[in-house]
Amino acid sequence: MKITDHLKQAKETLFSLEILPPLKGKSIQSIYDGIDPLMEFKPPFVNVTYHREEYIYKERERGLLEKISIRKRPGTVGICAAIMNKYQVDAVPHLICGGFSKEETENALIDLQFLGIDNVLALRGDSIKTESSFRPHEDGHSFAVDLIHQIKGMNEGNYIMDDVQLAPTDFCIGAAGYPEKHFEAMNLATDLLYLKQKVDAGAEYLVTQMFFDNKKYFDFVKACRGIGINVPIIPGLKPIRSMSHISFLPKFFHIDYPEALSKELLKCKNNQEVEQVGIEWGIQQSRELKEANVPCIHYYTMSNSNAVYSIAKEIF
Repeated sequence: MKITDHLKQAKETLFSLEILPPLKGKSIQSIYDGIDPLMEFKPPFVNVTYHREEYIYKERERGLLEKISIRKRPGTVGICAAIMNKYQVDAVPHLICGGFSKEETENALIDLQFLGIDNVLALRGDSIKTESSFRPHEDGHSFAVDLIHQIKGMNEGNYIMDDVQLAPTDFCIGAAGYPEKHFEAMNLATDLLYLKQKVDAGAEYLVTQMFFDNKKYFDFVKACRGIGINVPIIPGLKPIRSMSHISFLPKFFHIDYPEALSKELLKCKNNQEVEQVGIEWGIQQSRELKEANVPCIHYYTMSNSNAVYSIAKEIF
């Protein structure tokens, strides 16, 4: 079932979650252990992130360097199929530009269609550690809007191998929005213009980057509506869980903490105290968003469900 259909049919704010694939060597049970407690809140869909393979260089004879691929986590296709089979909910794989050619993207979409997966979230993706900035595959896409064009084209029956008659796909396409702007954008206004291009290209709903100030989300939605972006905009929330998150989240995700939250975090002396502050703040955020009748609240679990469970127990 398409995400847009879930949102249309909902009579109240939905609960959804996002997980990380496990590190290689771990079994699918590690995913189930994170999802199982949250099924109490009846999520209609679960997002599955994708992490690019990375590379190291090993020195060989005569000073030559060999480029070796390292894949730290399994791919999303099998994980999505397993989640749908076990829980009877929709799984939403993340598709990224980085590291993939157009042909590889097409093949992944063919596999997803074969498995009955109706939804994809189209993202550019981040640069890998060995890159100073994002570098697309030489035969891939540079921007999420280009990836959306390809998916939309397949929905219309346009494949790379156009000499073979293939049935159109029917994916519901999601995209990402940034209430505090993407860190590479000149300003929020230009970021919104790029976002509108993604919607005009075929994105049917948006999921936001995490934020800790609801006003930024409400202002973002208002600004989107003001330039003609009228698709559903799902807020994404992430509970702060550890001392390391205090500095890591703003640095890595380019977001700000509200002053009231930062004051509480500065009082914390250990991870347990930070997690409790994160839960209380998440409850406050979620309650206000639900009272505003947002279509869904999407929680970034990072495959740890404890804090999200505590929040959802108070809200859903």
